[in-house]
Amino acid sequence: MFNGSIVAIVTPFKKGKVDEKALCNLIEWHIKEGTKAIVPCGTTGESATLDYDEHIRVIEITVKTVNKRLPVIAGTGANATDETIMITRKAEKVGADAALLVSPYYNKPTQEGIYRHYKEVAKTVAIPLVLYNVPGRTASNILPSTVARLAEIKNIVAIKEATGDMKQVSEVIRLCGDRISVISGDDFTTLTLLALGGKGVISVSANVAPRYLSEMCSAWTAGNIHKARQLHYKLEPLNAAMFIETNPIPAKTALAMMGKIKEEFRLPLCEMSDANRDKLKKVLKDYRLI
Repeated sequence: MFNGSIVAIVTPFKKGKVDEKALCNLIEWHIKEGTKAIVPCGTTGESATLDYDEHIRVIEITVKTVNKRLPVIAGTGANATDETIMITRKAEKVGADAALLVSPYYNKPTQEGIYRHYKEVAKTVAIPLVLYNVPGRTASNILPSTVARLAEIKNIVAIKEATGDMKQVSEVIRLCGDRISVISGDDFTTLTLLALGGKGVISVSANVAPRYLSEMCSAWTAGNIHKARQLHYKLEPLNAAMFIETNPIPAKTALAMMGKIKEEFRLPLCEMSDANRDKLKKVLKDYRLI
């Protein structure tokens, strides 16, 4: 479940509502393009702007559309433990195969608080849980020693590492071994993380170029290091373009240019600047995506 190219899928909107048809079409496209699993309601899915009903509905649509063809790893994290438990239980009930739990944001808990948070959630559900470490958004870092403690809990099975710190990734793998799968949370670190013993990526760039990401991960797994390295360098301009403004603004703008969704965000996110839009359009043309 936790290997290869996993897309952190966008949530399409149309006239202020979740565009269910566009979401289903994106999912079908990803399955055809070789994506290995789908993460609805992550950061890229604008989960922070979805109300509870919408959040569960997006997960439910994803589960039904996928229909067991791929794993669905539902984003269910929140900064309150009780809220996280509530959303994770609902995701489990509608059929999610696993849950991705961002470390509690804004509260800035201690390492002991982070440990207790995840331990409490793990007690309440049976599905596998994926830790999500993204200090740039949460203002706290899940240290390798804390990950090692959490890896002792049976249904905590993976971590999405978005620190960009390969020394930390290396320490997590050294301490945890095979007890936990380490997944890249930054497209630009994927190949390096795979070389250290990581298993794949939960990708933003895969929203726009899923086949490239899938082929790079598959090449590495097959031992074709040369091809994996070639694809890594081929993807670098696209990876950079996906973060030219705050994620998921570039990904959704690119998909709109590609005719796959409407260009619509929820405040406080808004459309790209004209200058960055021109830069993004050039990158997409270079990849023959538009």
